[in-house]
Parts: sequence; C-alpha cells; structure tokens
Amino acid sequence: MGRIAVIGAGMGAMAAAARLAVAGHRVTVYERAQTYGGAVRRFERDGFGFDTGPGLLTLPAVWRDLFVKTGKEPLEACVELVQVDPSARHVFADGTGAALPNASRAGVVAALDEALGSGAGGRWGDFLVRAREAWDRTRRPLLEEPLWPDWAVLAEREPYPAVPHKRLLRTRQAATLAEIGAWELRDPRLAALLESHALAYGLDPRTTPASAAVLPYMEHAFGTWYVRGGTRELARAVYERCLARRVEFRFGTEVTGVLEKDGRAVGLESADGSVAEADHVVAGVRPVHLRALTRHRLDDEGDVRPDTGPRPGRFTVLLALRGPREAGAVHRTVVHAPDRTAELDSLGSTAPGPVRPTVTVLRPDDPALRPDGEHESVVLSAVVPSDAGLHLPERREALADELVTAAEAAIPGLRERILWREAEAGAGIDEVSAPSLAAGKGRFLHPANTTRLPGLYRVGDWAHPGGGLPHSGMSGALVAGLIVEGPEFRGSQ
Repeated sequence: MGRIAVIGAGMGAMAAAARLAVAGHRVTVYERAQTYGGAVRRFERDGFGFDTGPGLLTLPAVWRDLFVKTGKEPLEACVELVQVDPSARHVFADGTGAALPNASRAGVVAALDEALGSGAGGRWGDFLVRAREAWDRTRRPLLEEPLWPDWAVLAEREPYPAVPHKRLLRTRQAATLAEIGAWELRDPRLAALLESHALAYGLDPRTTPASAAVLPYMEHAFGTWYVRGGTRELARAVYERCLARRVEFRFGTEVTGVLEKDGRAVGLESADGSVAEADHVVAGVRPVHLRALTRHRLDDEGDVRPDTGPRPGRFTVLLALRGPREAGAVHRTVVHAPDRTAELDSLGSTAPGPVRPTVTVLRPDDPALRPDGEHESVVLSAVVPSDAGLHLPERREALADELVTAAEAAIPGLRERILWREAEAGAGIDEVSAPSLAAGKGRFLHPANTTRLPGLYRVGDWAHPGGGLPHSGMSGALVAGLIVEGPEFRGSQ
C-alpha cells in the first residue's frame, strides 16, 4: 500500500485519514496548529467550557459509518449523543415564538398552528413534503458520490418541485428560497424560519436556489443531536480513532508546497525545509491556499467556479453566567432579526452599518461545561459580513452587545447574570462554508475531490460536498474511496 500525506487535521481530513489507514496505507497528517479538529474548537476558562465551532450535529449517520468502517467500537461507545428536544425555539421579529419538536412532522405542524395560527403548520408540513422530493433528487450526487464530470446538469436543473397555483390554474416553480417563503409559506414568520437555515451558512435567501430547501429538511428528517461534553468530543473521538489506526500526526508543521514530479503530486515540503515523499496528497485547505501550495493549474473553464469573493463569517460570544439554568430552558433558541431586509443587505455590504443580525443562543444542559450547578455556559452566534470591522476592539464589543441584547429574548435576566464574556473573533471571523446545492448555475457547488494534478485530492468544508459536519465527513469518505478504488469509485451504495 502507499504513503499518504494529509495537509490539515480538520474533521474531513481526519475522516479520510482513518479510512485510508484501515485500507492499509501509511498516513501522516501535517497540521500547522498544535491541535486537531479545525473549526471544531473549545474554549475553557474558570471551569466553563464552550464550543466555538458547530454546537449541534445533524445526520449523525455519517460519523456512525466512519466508526463502523474503521474499528470495532461504534460511535456511541466513544461519545454520547443526545437528541435535542425541542429542536429549537424561534423568536420572530413580531415577538411571537414557536418551539419545534425534534424530528416530528406532526409535532411541528401542531406547534406552528398553535403559535402562528391555524393553517401555518399545514403550509410548513406541505413544504417539507416538497423539500423531501428535492432531497431525494440530490442526495446521492451532492452528498454520497464524487462530483459528476457533467456537473453542469446539477447546476442547471432546479430539483425543488413546481407547485400548482389554484388562482393561476398552472404550476409555478420557485427559483430561490425567498420565493418559496413568499409564494408557498405566505407568512413572514414561516419565511424567516425557512431562511434561517440558509442564513446559518451565510447565504442570502434572495439569491440562494430553492434547492436549499434540503437544509431544513435534513434537520427535520434526521433530527438535531448534541454531543455530550460538546462537539469537541466528536473531534477527540475521531482523532483517537486515527491514532488507533496508526495515523501519524505532526502538529506545528506548516506545509509550504506540494512536490510534483512527472506531472504528479509526490509529496510535501514544510516551512523548515524538510521534504516528505508520498504516493498521494490529501489537502484539507481552502482552494486559495491550495493554489498557493502548487505550481500546477488546478482549474480551467470546465471546472466548478463557486463565488470566490469574501464570505460572511460566524461571530461568536461566549457567556459565563451566574445562577443555574432554569427548569424548562431550551437548548437552542433562534432570535430572528427585527429587520430582515437590512440584515440581508448587510451581508453583501463592504461597509455594513449597525444592523442587529439573527442570533442563535445555545444553552447546553451539560455539567461538563460549567464549574457547578450554580453556573451556566452559553454560546451566542450570528453570521455577519466579512468586512464588519471586527479587527477593531470597539466594533467587536459593540457587536457583542447587539448579540447579548437579542439573547435577552431567550434568557431571563441575562445581563444581570453575566460574570464575564469573550468575543471570539480575534482579528477577523470564521468564514462559513455552505453545503453544495443544486441549481444556481454552479455557484453553490464546491470543487471536486480530485484535481487536475494526479495524486492530489481536496477534502473538507471547501471541497465537494461542502461545509457542515455531515458534508465534511462525507468528503473524507469520498476521498478515501477515490484513492482506494480509483477514479471508477462512485460512492457508497
């Protein structure tokens, strides 16, 4: 078997490494940081712990499959998964709220009818049926298979079905997520519920294809899960599975180049001048960074070309609270922006003004994340423009104040309970990568896992099938399949 060099120790890269090691390859992971997990990080202080990356998990089957395929211990023997119920409570701009049960269509329909009025739940339920059709049409090519060579078919065809319009006596097909909200849901609160799933990835629903209906459908169909101890525990489990399969990790090692010979990737060069030979190189880095590592042209006019401009990012505020978590507190609350149009306009602005964004409040009931039962750890997050001036401390603190103000709708007496807070942004923000989506002329697809340089592969959030924990895990499975089985590999059956 061959030697595999993996650049980066993110979740997708580690998923590929574990699978390749089980197949008999000698795998070495080179990570410039001093730890693993990529964006799945943890912040600890004074006995409080916080997830600073994704706080919840959808589609856990992706990670269950990894553990089944790489060892005897299943995922649940390595981490504890807990279904979050209700899945989320939504507080809308008009002050109304709705708590939505986890993975229950009938329960969600009833909850929306009660909160928003008779008929609201039925319209949402009908939407989920249509979203399932889009999911069934795109699941394999956009999640379980390598990107098709004729990917343009995915880019041109809208998989979300047309809807009969009684008054017009014809069908009408929504082209964007916003049109689904306006034409089919016909309630600004239901539209906000729908659009929040796109906003979480920095997508503007006014330009995001209707195929993004699969995002709320995935959460509805497969449930929302919490990893006891925080999502960082999932990263730890994957890292330990890699070690058990004899994957070698070299932390604090910055890769400065991909070595080429006879038109093929043959290894890596590090910042200290050392060279590592390899039969295959797997890169878990953003496309712009990968281009800087190789002299080879990796794309041409026939390749996927997603939007390359600055992406919105996730701004996070960590709150250490005095006082216990009240009985009946909801794990996740989404507090919607008071001005939808202003929020969406700000995401594409190069000089955004003070706009209160949609804020997600995570309150895990987890003793591992607090010093004792008389305290609580809370994570607030929002997607904000890439050029939000967050390198300036005063701008960072002002935005943190906005998030805290919004979170008061979810946590009684919040400001009086704050012991301290941390605004996790540093000199910038964590750019968000969305899952690959059909339609949209290819702007919502990600580059293929293979590249035009034989022996060099892409993996992780910025490669097919895109961002998010399930998609990152699947990218690892796809890369491993392509290396083990060759270009004829067509994904899991």
